[in-house]
Amino acid sequence: MNWFQVIFKLEKTLIPIIFPWVILATVYGFVISLIYHYKFPFILSDNSITVNGVLSFNIALTLLLVFRTNTAHERFWEGRKLWGSLVNTVRNLARDTWIFVKHHSPEDIVEKEEILRLMVAFAVAMKRHLRSESVNEELVSLISETKYLQLKESEHPPLQIAFWIGDYLQEQHDRNCLSVYQLTALHKLVDDLVDILGGCERILKTPLPLIYSIIFRQVLLAFCLILPFDLVSDVTWWTGIIMAFVSFTLLGIEEIGSEIEEPFGHDPNDLPLDGICNTIHRNIEELIRLAPRNM
Repeated sequence: MNWFQVIFKLEKTLIPIIFPWVILATVYGFVISLIYHYKFPFILSDNSITVNGVLSFNIALTLLLVFRTNTAHERFWEGRKLWGSLVNTVRNLARDTWIFVKHHSPEDIVEKEEILRLMVAFAVAMKRHLRSESVNEELVSLISETKYLQLKESEHPPLQIAFWIGDYLQEQHDRNCLSVYQLTALHKLVDDLVDILGGCERILKTPLPLIYSIIFRQVLLAFCLILPFDLVSDVTWWTGIIMAFVSFTLLGIEEIGSEIEEPFGHDPNDLPLDGICNTIHRNIEELIRLAPRNM
């Protein structure tokens, strides 16, 4: 996107959430300008107290803002790395399953294709699980009707799918279509899928402690309350406009941190999980289409 597209995209993300608070800060700054203009007695002629107060809160606010932003970005980036690992693990598992598992009939090939699509279903079920969404028609084209009905009753659909994949691999070993070494390697990839799922659940179920958000917002509120008293003697009627810019910047950064600290949802700045699942689906379908079928 170009600069203008990026700027106006804010309208769909942050502005609807923080706009009421920005308006409130602007009105508050304008009220302080009025009070100063008409020389009300409780406006200090010596603003050294407010200057020191603004400086003190500025230091605390900066430290809290850096911590908040870094922590949120770390969680977002860890989630992205886990989903990147999921893409690679599914590719490796699908490729090795097709190569390692011997097929002796057209029915074996069909079953193998079903298992490869089951790996795509794992990614889709994992996405919906992390979003606290139930199994829906998105999985119908990837699994049989019987498995679909079982997943709708399951409390943990992606784990159930991982079990089906492992069960298929063990069955192929029992039929002498897999050596024990190949079985071990494939089971390790299935274990990696479950580990990735667990890593995403850890991010989802361990949010940033609420006390950090409470303290940050308290400091931000105090900063916005005393800042106009420091500005008004120098900028007078521009105090409200400056408060709008300051509050928009600080509230925007805080809201970005709130949005990306749980990166698996539907927010505009969350991870593109639908796109990642579509990529996995395309990769698997291409592998099925181009893979050799010699028996």
